[in-house]
Amino acid sequence: QVRLVESGGGSVETGGSLRLSCGLSGASVRPYCLAWFRQSPGQEREGIADIYLSSGGTSYADSVKGRFIVSHDNVKNTMYLQMNSLNTADTAKYYCAASYGACGLGDHVYTHWGQGTQVTVSS
Repeated sequence: QVRLVESGGGSVETGGSLRLSCGLSGASVRPYCLAWFRQSPGQEREGIADIYLSSGGTSYADSVKGRFIVSHDNVKNTMYLQMNSLNTADTAKYYCAASYGACGLGDHVYTHWGQGTQVTVSS
């Protein structure tokens, strides 16, 4: 059974950095794509970055482009999200997700989800 576990969340001041990790286990077939989403209370879930595992190709939401970097370690089977220049608008619970069919920042293509890790940015 595919399992995704996020870690690395926490509290940071505006301008700071955090690196999130997403460990993937139990997958007999490698996913087509992994992605990061986030959701704040009262807000819709937002896809912010994805990575196509075969080529390493990535895409980003405009809200994080130039500040966040998604990567994947094939040996550790772990995806990362390096988050720089954080601001209060980045406060949210961050989730990783796996897709076996397509890439993209829409949550409808992802069939497996982690439990999330909280990121809080204070001013």
